[in-house]
Amino acid sequence: MPVKDAPKPIHHYLRQPQRLVKAIADPQLMEQLSDHEFRLKMRPLNFMDIYHFQPTVVLGVWSDSKGTVFLRSQDCEIRGIDYINDRFSLSLKGKLSPQEHDGKTYLQGQANLTVKVDLPPPLWVTPKPLLQVTGNSLLKGVLGRIKQRLLNQLLMDYYHWVDSQSELIEPQNSIKFGDPCTDS
Repeated sequence: MPVKDAPKPIHHYLRQPQRLVKAIADPQLMEQLSDHEFRLKMRPLNFMDIYHFQPTVVLGVWSDSKGTVFLRSQDCEIRGIDYINDRFSLSLKGKLSPQEHDGKTYLQGQANLTVKVDLPPPLWVTPKPLLQVTGNSLLKGVLGRIKQRLLNQLLMDYYHWVDSQSELIEPQNSIKFGDPCTDS
């Protein structure tokens, strides 16, 4: 994803990983637990029109001095179906980093999402390929929504942050050296 030149390089912005989370997560579905941990809830999902549930994950988010942001799931829960929650695991690992190519900056990222679940008895008779297609579709939908929010929200928040940083630096009332002083 290309990044337009700005007075503050994007790696300065990415050193504040909480901004990344706030840019990609719906504020009504996010809870900040600490400087580097966030509870994210997805909008409720529907699996094969039988099961309705809401995945929730605690993400650890941190960055290095180069502005690379790392994500790792710390905990997960399926709200709505205790049977599945007791037999569910989720692993998310990801990173987003600024890359320089031919004098231009790009954001490059990768995310790996793995979900394991023991099926409830009513689904034992469902053909495995159908379950895999449906499950993979859910996972692609989750990653697709994250990617869309990254593409749309992250850069908007970055440019807003750059503007707000510029406003903090520019003095509102300044005196030039060499101006005569008044004795009032």
